[in-house]
Amino acid sequence: MTDWPTIELTDVERFRALAAGVPGAVVTERVLPAEPDRVKAMLADLAVFAEVQADLVSATVLERVGDRVVVRAKGKRGQRARLTGQFRPGWCWLQSRFLIMGMAVAAEPGGGTRVALTGGIRVPGRAAIVPIRVRQESARSLDRLERLLRA
Repeated sequence: MTDWPTIELTDVERFRALAAGVPGAVVTERVLPAEPDRVKAMLADLAVFAEVQADLVSATVLERVGDRVVVRAKGKRGQRARLTGQFRPGWCWLQSRFLIMGMAVAAEPGGGTRVALTGGIRVPGRAAIVPIRVRQESARSLDRLERLLRA
């Protein structure tokens, strides 16, 4: 038996810690007036996730083993990426050679659901994001998600 303290982290808190290790990553958060299970279920659908993301046209799972995935993503300007990482209800962290994108969902004390996003163009050879327009793109993605939840 040890006397080490333990702590339970929400997926959003875990997400903030992960993003803090990526230079240039900016986490944008919003509390949405919806139940966490509904938000998680909606974002667990990769087609909806791609619709929410500001620059994506589509995302297709190429391989899946548990929550580990390989995804082919297509951008609005014709760019393509082969992303690998974790994708499960309420959590996503995907990266390719040139792109990082992530999302986390957690129940908000007092009601609603906190959604956190990050992403951007990755600096090749480094775990870093070029921080150009990341906040604006994430805010647009959260606006899209909010509209989908109201529909």
